[in-house]
Amino acid sequence: MEKLKALVLRGPGSNCDHETEFALAKAGAAAIRVHVNRLLNPEHETHRLDHYDLLVIPGGFTYADDIAAGRVLANKLRFHLKPQLDAFIAAKKPVLGICNGFQILLDLGLLNVSKQRSASLSFNDSGRFECRWSKLKVNKKSPCQFLRGLDNEVVYPIAHGEGKFVTTPESLAALEAENRVVFRYSASSYPENPNGSHGDIAGICDSTGLILGLMPHPERAQSNRKDPHMMAMGQKIFENLVSVAGELSVA
Repeated sequence: MEKLKALVLRGPGSNCDHETEFALAKAGAAAIRVHVNRLLNPEHETHRLDHYDLLVIPGGFTYADDIAAGRVLANKLRFHLKPQLDAFIAAKKPVLGICNGFQILLDLGLLNVSKQRSASLSFNDSGRFECRWSKLKVNKKSPCQFLRGLDNEVVYPIAHGEGKFVTTPESLAALEAENRVVFRYSASSYPENPNGSHGDIAGICDSTGLILGLMPHPERAQSNRKDPHMMAMGQKIFENLVSVAGELSVA
């Protein structure tokens, strides 16, 4: 049986693409890291989005987070690859954005609760880069399709300077009503909530449950040998991504 093809989309400044590729390969996918310039070059027909079964945008600091975190890569996708991206999503293929990838998904409006952009990721309240293991509450009632086998609480590392989830009271209420908050920090106070996110939000999904964005790094929590809490379970996200993509490819 041919393996599912997983695209790890990288750009200048991506720094978690190798770990992400490894996690997807470990989950059984044929994972490949592809620079965005290859997708932009019409000569590289083998790297069209529609040649892949799932998409992951990993963490890092693409284009040095110039203008705003993830903005340049988001604009490349918006202005040069939007038809391919729209077709990919319309085909119900899973999308995961981690840290910088989450910033990019929000910038693209793929996680909105309305037609207007309804949320952003801003500078941490601490005013500094935060890097530590963080306990997260998992909302099993969310429509997110990548939570199978996860406990009600997991521990993933964070590593970001702009991870504060900011939204309007109306959009926050809509996210809550639709159960689209997938991951929350374990408490509202610092350092449990490392950035001051509204609603202690660490990750949200779209209404289909097939697009997930989160600030913490599951690709850095693939083994409990690296987790002092023995609660990592990061690999499960990637196993579920591959499993769901496989189910949808034969549906």
